[in-house]
Amino acid sequence: MNFEKQVVIVTGAANGIGQGIAAMYAEKGAIVVVADYDKENGTQVTELIKDNGGEAMFVPTDVRREEDIKNLMKTAYDTYGRIDILINNAGKGLFKSPYDVTIDEWDDVIFTNLRSVFLGSREAAKYMRKNENGGAIVNIASTRAIMSEPNSEAYAASKGGITGITHALAASFAQDGIAVNCISPGWIETGDYASLRDVDHRQHFSNRVGRPDDIARACLYLTARENNFVNGINLVVDGGMTRKMIYEE
Repeated sequence: MNFEKQVVIVTGAANGIGQGIAAMYAEKGAIVVVADYDKENGTQVTELIKDNGGEAMFVPTDVRREEDIKNLMKTAYDTYGRIDILINNAGKGLFKSPYDVTIDEWDDVIFTNLRSVFLGSREAAKYMRKNENGGAIVNIASTRAIMSEPNSEAYAASKGGITGITHALAASFAQDGIAVNCISPGWIETGDYASLRDVDHRQHFSNRVGRPDDIARACLYLTARENNFVNGINLVVDGGMTRKMIYEE
């Protein structure tokens, strides 16, 4: 899987899973465009990639805003002359009783998590279809698209929507040679991994909680040109947690 000098845009790349994805593509020789609302951390991630010998640029982006997404894609294309890969990773959670969720809060989650996937994919595809080899898009959904805890309606709706729009976009962009897939991460610890308990790890067939690198490697697989026969899927990367029957003791 060769990503040398491919131009990769990662939204929500200033922290967590997005940061891990951006760093791994840079390690593989890709040119990484770091997009995030968080200017301080976005700049730090970009500088860290450069310090490690990679090539990257930071584009401040609020994925809720159509004009920001258009600017992101245009800036990347004007700077590097192509866009090869887009990782729609930006997202936010909301865990609040449905009785108390305001319409503004609902819209904020849907715009951040789902509408941004449509806008980002559409605007990136306008440039990708100019490539001889097309391109690849990966949308980061969640296992919460297929399972829930109480008070997670907006988040679950947005992530379920991502799984649906993924195969729709795969159908629409097929004629342009653009593969579209999504990943549904399970429990991915982005904080203090050492603080996790043994019971946390035992909830998984893999006997461990996930790390950002687990999702980054899945992105590499789905965006490698030789794997373009994989198209329109939802790849669940959760250590088997959604397949494990758990009974209270």
